[in-house]
Amino acid sequence: MTPDFSNLPLERHPFPPFIPSNAKVLIMGTFPPKPIRWSMEFYYPNKTNDFWKVMGIIFYNDVDHFRLPDGTFDEALIRNFLEEKGIALHDTGAAIRRLKDNASDKFLEIVEPVNLGALLEKMPDCHVIATTGEKAASVIAEITASPLPKIGEWVEVVWPADGRLLDMTRMPSTSRAYPLAVEKKAEAYRQLFIKAGLIANP
Repeated sequence: MTPDFSNLPLERHPFPPFIPSNAKVLIMGTFPPKPIRWSMEFYYPNKTNDFWKVMGIIFYNDVDHFRLPDGTFDEALIRNFLEEKGIALHDTGAAIRRLKDNASDKFLEIVEPVNLGALLEKMPDCHVIATTGEKAASVIAEITASPLPKIGEWVEVVWPADGRLLDMTRMPSTSRAYPLAVEKKAEAYRQLFIKAGLIANP
């Protein structure tokens, strides 16, 4: 018998989409961790997540570029960086249930997926969508009726609302639970930003 999780609380996404006016790349995870894990009220807020370490390595050759002395993140510095580079952030789950009391994608039920069309309407210069993990990638694949890419693979689709060509890829998860060294994660994400034209190909 399939378990009934309908009695579990429904969580709506706590953060608005972060969309710079010059957004060229949209990076999408699944859903933020529970607020007790936050070190800031912004994306990838968990101090143990590698996302901001990866960004620091790629763009500043400094794993701690976005960290404050107490180990938390410098939200103002992060927002300025994203605005400057044209990197938008949001997640693929608009509403979810946690089937276990943690942030693991394996135990997240996506009740309502993101409205991808509404996001893309606000970023006409965006032609690259990157997901940070398998569950996020599967949501975007379903929305766009495209194949689920393997890590590092690219899929092209034409977005029917405006005819734009979207290049979509799946990146390794930046969760500490994902067994890959932060330097290896950074190398994977570096290829994303090279393809998107945000950094030069060395």
